[in-house]
Amino acid sequence: MGAPIIGVIGGSGLYQMSEIEGVREVDIKTPFGKPSDRLIRGQLGNVELIFLPRHGKGHRWLPTEINFRANIFALKKLGVGQIISVSAVGSLRQEIAPGHLVVPDQFIDRTTQRPSTFFGRGLVAHVSLADPFCKDLAATLIDAARSEGAQVHAAGTYVCMEGPQFSTRAESLLHRSWGADVIGMTNLQEAKLAREAEICYATMAMVTDYDCWRAGHDDVTVDQIVAVMHQNAANAAKVLRAAVRAVPAERECACASAMQHAILTSRDAIPAATRKKLDPIIGKYLG
Repeated sequence: MGAPIIGVIGGSGLYQMSEIEGVREVDIKTPFGKPSDRLIRGQLGNVELIFLPRHGKGHRWLPTEINFRANIFALKKLGVGQIISVSAVGSLRQEIAPGHLVVPDQFIDRTTQRPSTFFGRGLVAHVSLADPFCKDLAATLIDAARSEGAQVHAAGTYVCMEGPQFSTRAESLLHRSWGADVIGMTNLQEAKLAREAEICYATMAMVTDYDCWRAGHDDVTVDQIVAVMHQNAANAAKVLRAAVRAVPAERECACASAMQHAILTSRDAIPAATRKKLDPIIGKYLG
């Protein structure tokens, strides 16, 4: 098996790491429309990286407006086997401070307006999402963060809210009562779709604030978040660099065969147009 092709979904700037060679932009068409922006390809040693700014260059798309299906489908078409998500989150725990990194292991879904599956239109499939992040890829991220001296929390529950407004104080306290650890607006759909596409997925969540639950802590503002994001960017790039170099070429996790027993529709009942549309994802199981 050749060197891995790793997808990175996150903000702009990460692909400007000086070690990345042969940087170029590519347009990808998908049956689900256009991705958030052009994908950026480059080489780090023997690893090919494909970057996708989830909000588009210049941060143009609200979380609800992101075309998650097109983003994941485009990465699948380009041969990506692992996706590292880099995202900003608010902390729901005192010990998870701004500037820390979290590699979550669970989700709570509080979104209401987003397509979260490739399936439908005559094809029913149900993948397991009991463990929504790839444990192997998450372990690689954790090890990389520790090797770079980052303050990293090796597990946590990520609440994915609809936004674009931040939480009310009552909501923030509710999320804490559920045992959640961080809150963001983007990663859940990526994880669900990556599992359907049989792509490993893990998140490097960069903590920017304490949401609004903590007494005596200023309510979150965009200016504060942006300031901490800039502080976190260099740290995130170091961890990402170390993680990419450590990702093995061969995958031994269950992510690569997540769809093997997920399709319920009789093969002869699947519409031809749906078969063709989803061939990069399910073609190997339909013969």
